[in-house]
Amino acid sequence: MGLLQGSGILLTGGTGSFGKAFIEYALRELNPRRLVILSRDELKQYEVRRQFGDDPRLRWFIGDIRDRRRLERAMHDVDYVIHAAALKQVDTGEYNPFEFVQTNVQGSQNVIEAAIDCGVKKVVALSTDKASSPINLYGATKLCADRMFVSANHYAAGHPSRFAVVRYGNVMGSRGSVIPFFRSLAERGEPLPITDLRMTRFWITLPQAVKFVVDSFDQMSGGELYVPRIPSMRLIDLAKAIAPNSELEEVGVRPGEKLHEEMIAPDDARRTVLLGDRYVVMPHIAGWGYEPPADGKPVPEGFAYRSDTNDLWLTDDDLRKLVEEHG
Repeated sequence: MGLLQGSGILLTGGTGSFGKAFIEYALRELNPRRLVILSRDELKQYEVRRQFGDDPRLRWFIGDIRDRRRLERAMHDVDYVIHAAALKQVDTGEYNPFEFVQTNVQGSQNVIEAAIDCGVKKVVALSTDKASSPINLYGATKLCADRMFVSANHYAAGHPSRFAVVRYGNVMGSRGSVIPFFRSLAERGEPLPITDLRMTRFWITLPQAVKFVVDSFDQMSGGELYVPRIPSMRLIDLAKAIAPNSELEEVGVRPGEKLHEEMIAPDDARRTVLLGDRYVVMPHIAGWGYEPPADGKPVPEGFAYRSDTNDLWLTDDDLRKLVEEHG
């Protein structure tokens, strides 16, 4: 039986793609005593409530992680927190930097402090590949948040709350996925825009992401940054899997966009071990008594976890199947 089974859970940003997939999984597999969904948009909440038929195990809170008092109310009778709320669009962040700081940085600190004060047992925060060696404002705020959640274990002092981070790349089937966009262009007979023909990306499905987060609660002791060992793909191969007869148009890398994704930087590799289906980046400073996983295998000298140098790749058949199942 997993740690989350029958527990009280809070999910911030719970009406997004991950949130909806997690709710479905939790109601089916975890039978939570109480599953609290905190998000800002009342229309999205209404739509998701209808999707799940007002299940009595669900509690719906309109609120913003910028509001600490609202977080404290939402955390009443909650054992575990998944922090998924964030502002995420790269170009929007460049034009509205302080809004991203207030949500992704200050909001994260509010989650940390509310969790400690409310006696939450464990918190897992969702990160992004863009937080590794960030080159845009969004990635920089998420790197700050990652470090804050790791250090929160020290900040909690004698309190029992423990914090960890999960970082993964593109999610197939998530809101804003390139798949429906490419399909719509193909149906109109228009070329598919590829930023750079050399571009590579990591890829994970929503069910895999949800299961990875759930398993992280069982494994964590506090202070870990978990990164799933997942395959890479070439963007041109994905485009061909979606619309094999469409032309491709190279449009150039956009501001703040990387040619290849990175989830573990070389400087972090010195603190990284491979443990089963994941890499574990251990904390710089662990004054709360953190111990490295006993079965972890240190990664090689000079290791960096990048989508172009990954040793796992999706084949053309893999991509066609994934597009059909999750696109």
